Amino acid sequence: MISNQILQSTIDGMKSIARTEFIVLDSEGKEVATTMAASVSHRDEAAEFAKSPADSQEIKGCQYFKIFDDNLVEYILVAEGSGEDAYLVGKMAAFQIQNLMVAYKERFDKDNFVKNLLLDNLLLIDIYSRAKKLHIEADVDRVVMTLECINTKDINVLETVRAFYGTNNNDFVTAVDERDIIIVKDLSEGSLTKDIKKAADSLLKYLEKEGLKGVRVAYGTVVPEIKEVSRSYKEAKMAMEVGKIFFEEREMIAYEELGIGRLIYQLPLPLCKMFIKEIFGDKSPSNLDEETLETINKFFENSLNVSETSRQLFIHRNTLVYRLDKLQKTTGLDLRIFEDAITFHIALMVVKYMKYMESYDY
Repeated sequence: MISNQILQSTIDGMKSIARTEFIVLDSEGKEVATTMAASVSHRDEAAEFAKSPADSQEIKGCQYFKIFDDNLVEYILVAEGSGEDAYLVGKMAAFQIQNLMVAYKERFDKDNFVKNLLLDNLLLIDIYSRAKKLHIEADVDRVVMTLECINTKDINVLETVRAFYGTNNNDFVTAVDERDIIIVKDLSEGSLTKDIKKAADSLLKYLEKEGLKGVRVAYGTVVPEIKEVSRSYKEAKMAMEVGKIFFEEREMIAYEELGIGRLIYQLPLPLCKMFIKEIFGDKSPSNLDEETLETINKFFENSLNVSETSRQLFIHRNTLVYRLDKLQKTTGLDLRIFEDAITFHIALMVVKYMKYMESYDY
């Protein structure tokens, strides 16, 4: 239940306070954590002690304590030393580990509940009954954020994100795989949309400081009840995917900012191919050279303003007009006409979407 790293950190801290050596073993006597540089084997004694009815016992000058999980022995704690002082120190260390067991078990139960909630694996009546049992408020505003990290290296992304949120029991951090982290953020204090953006930005900066690169964050809409958390999660997932297609330069994207990209993302590929063929015939905007594409994108950025576009491209106005005329002859669309410009802009997005979907074998 508890990681060996946490157990090691706990007994290291107890040793620095009590100046006592500790060993943690499992119920079969296998060493899990120790403060001794070259510890003497306690395997046989621990295994026998685990089978005995006693909860604590002094054996060969050491104090042995049982640590339980649902009335079953999970760990054996050995504290070096004999007498009442050694017993008290060992008892306190055992109590600390026992409390850690309870806390981690509760977090595991909550983590399991949140995962099933996100994946729609719970009946409505089970959602509210389990939320009550786990002391999770049902009628609180929440938003789901998804985090994807490409370059993880040796960093535990999940624990790094959990460290950022600290001991706030109202926010839940879980994972669906090694790269994708899910954050169910509590907004009971009345956070506005701009505050959600600020929180996401703070998380990105923290992860970058911790050495994580290539991190993207997406989030759904705010939901007022726990039963709707899965909807916010689905929106966040869509925002992540659509963001990678149409807003690849952005590290953070919200579901409400997807615009027409959200509509295109939900189109079946055969329909997209039909649209491109109807507009361009056997030609495709994906075959355009880099110079033409740069000209088109800059023209769109400047709201079809010829003078401003030519200025930003550092070319003569007539050169830009020539390029637009050439494009019109090739595609049959005049980007200076609003309707044609809209059609071409959507076509570019559709082609981008098709390339992405085909590359991932959807």
